[in-house]
Amino acid sequence: MKKIIAILIVCLIGMSASAQIDRSQMPKPGPAPKVNIGEPDEFTLSNGLKVLVVENNKLPRVSARLIIDNKPYTQKKPGTQAMVASLLGTGTKKTGKDEFNEEIDFLGATINFGSESAYASSLSKFFPRVMELMAEGALQPEFTQEEFESEKAKLIEGLKSNQNDVGTIASRLSSSQAYGSNHPYGQYVSVESVEDITLEDVKNAYRNYFVPENAFLVLVGDISKKDAKKIVKSTFGDWKKATPPNTTIPSVKPAQYTQINLVDMPNAVQSEIIVQNTVDLKKADPDYFPVIVMNQILGGSFGSYLNMNLREDKGYTYGARSSVGDDRYASRFRASAGVRNAVTDSAVVQFMKEIDRIRNEKVDADKLEDTKKKFAGTFVMRLEQPSTVANYALDIETENLPDDFYETYLEKINAVTQEDIQRVAQKYLKTDQMQIVVAGKGSEIAENLEKIEYNGKNVPVLYFNKETEKIDKPEFKKDLPEGVTVETVYNDYIEAIGGEETLAKVSSMMMKGSASVQGMSLSFTSKAAEGGKSLTLVEMNGMTLSKQVFDGEKGYAAAQGQKMDMTEQQIKDTKVTSGLFPELTVNEGAELVGIENVNGEDAYVVKLTDNVREFYSIESGLKVGTETTVEQMGQKATSMISYLDYQEKNGVMLPMTLSQNIGPQTIDIKLEEVKFNEGVSDSDFE
Repeated sequence: MKKIIAILIVCLIGMSASAQIDRSQMPKPGPAPKVNIGEPDEFTLSNGLKVLVVENNKLPRVSARLIIDNKPYTQKKPGTQAMVASLLGTGTKKTGKDEFNEEIDFLGATINFGSESAYASSLSKFFPRVMELMAEGALQPEFTQEEFESEKAKLIEGLKSNQNDVGTIASRLSSSQAYGSNHPYGQYVSVESVEDITLEDVKNAYRNYFVPENAFLVLVGDISKKDAKKIVKSTFGDWKKATPPNTTIPSVKPAQYTQINLVDMPNAVQSEIIVQNTVDLKKADPDYFPVIVMNQILGGSFGSYLNMNLREDKGYTYGARSSVGDDRYASRFRASAGVRNAVTDSAVVQFMKEIDRIRNEKVDADKLEDTKKKFAGTFVMRLEQPSTVANYALDIETENLPDDFYETYLEKINAVTQEDIQRVAQKYLKTDQMQIVVAGKGSEIAENLEKIEYNGKNVPVLYFNKETEKIDKPEFKKDLPEGVTVETVYNDYIEAIGGEETLAKVSSMMMKGSASVQGMSLSFTSKAAEGGKSLTLVEMNGMTLSKQVFDGEKGYAAAQGQKMDMTEQQIKDTKVTSGLFPELTVNEGAELVGIENVNGEDAYVVKLTDNVREFYSIESGLKVGTETTVEQMGQKATSMISYLDYQEKNGVMLPMTLSQNIGPQTIDIKLEEVKFNEGVSDSDFE
């Protein structure tokens, strides 16, 4: 009995000691697990192409990835590289475009191309032929004028659709400010630069840079080195040996002082914020591992400082993230989030608060250990993929890494201390040289941004246009001319679209159109009738995605099989905008509240309710936008519909493009059919 009691006492003492561990001190790291990465088989062709082969017979599939590791270069006409990428795969000197793509589909393969890359994947029994097709597409392209014009038009159309996207504009300005407009990483592709590109420019870029001097071909899957060598020699052996032009990359200079770089986006319903500074960091540097752990804690995961503050605590954004680059040529620290206009300045303050926190306070020991464990888990999961071995071997070749870099990866992660985190945060997060790039609605955010102080000093706000050029502060608030009222604005609009007499002949209207969202094609139907009745229907492949119906007094919205009746406020908001031509009558609550810039032109702003504002061009009288605010899960979200490309239809001027901004997403609906007084019935509004 005494022996049992003694054992219990020893156990209790051990438990007590465990309970009294000093959690303020990080526990000593245990030994990191040994990692055996393995090595791919390698060989090099006489033209300089280096080949890595990772044999894995678990599945009867093989993939091939061609990477040309050229030094970045400044394009004389930005967009030329994009054009090379889009034209590769559109036909070869031996095979037409349709025949080429049909054979790929028949084989169940995947083949795609970049400006300096290519990729193929297929069942192993078809792989020899798929490699022939990949090599044919990469090495024998037939750049025709017809395909060039087609791809150029697509690129220009895509650029035009992003001209009012806050994320695109913020990213463009942030890159230009970080690296300089004459640096390869600071250039941006514009409609104007693409319009200047010729077919000869594309051919020259391909000839100069799609060469084997710095090329690697990585084969992964159900293939032996012997078979790989035979296939690669037969497909890429005739690739003519060549060296790309020698290029000089301009040096990158940090910002002189912490500043806010603001680009006015008059149509924006939210702001995009990017907080950044340039860094000099390579994977081979001793600081690399402390930096990636530090960033994971600051903004690299859902539970990071930034995300827990801006998303979970403040509710400013759906997500805040950060990253630290390790590019061989130029890199930056970058933290970003999309936030509501009303909290833009507050969000900037919180970004700087969390950056200061990781610089000035030691991270919690438990959080550091938890972060290390997540790194280990992710690393181990990656090792289950055969391509990882090849990718790591490629990294060692291109990044000048020691041979045991990945074998000691977990050991180096495990060795990172609280002191390391604080040291690299102070070194790489340069709070006295931060560029805080903001793209948003200047009339709503500029005034408060100009009041921000950091470390007791006012942070200067510098203004830029969408082309990244520095400009004087725009005039955000303009006085209304005498005699202008809601009624005069409406009268000008009615006259601009056809006149009251013409509109009186319209008893109903149906419009049909389409849009593309993330590669998906959507169909759009809108119907309106007298009495304020309206129907909006969005479908994909005949399936209803969303439907909104209003009969003039009540309505509902349906989505994903669920139907919700409109609330009292929603009915009020819908009444003032529904029907055929609501401007024929001035609503009691309508108020002319100012002048704002919309789509590059000044417009009168008519406030209809607390949640609905409409915009009318001062020059043309046409309606150019409707802004609607809704409350979702306790948070307000604003969307903006811009009315573009007005055309005359049976005597009535109608916008044939509806461009809707919903948060960072922009959807362009192209109207293709308009019918008056037909195709609409009372049952549509039930």
